[in-house]
Amino acid sequence: MIRSTMTRNLLTAAVLAALALTTACNTVEGVGEDIQSVGRAGKRAID
Repeated sequence: MIRSTMTRNLLTAAVLAALALTTACNTVEGVGEDIQSVGRAGKRAID
């Protein structure tokens, strides 16, 4: 049960990250910010 919840959270974070990367990366700086955001979302999903 816990494993499926964690998997769902990680999948949700990955989908949101992909969406953010495809819509908000207009500059190299934007890419860096998006990668940091993905890292934070992944950490929250794991915790």
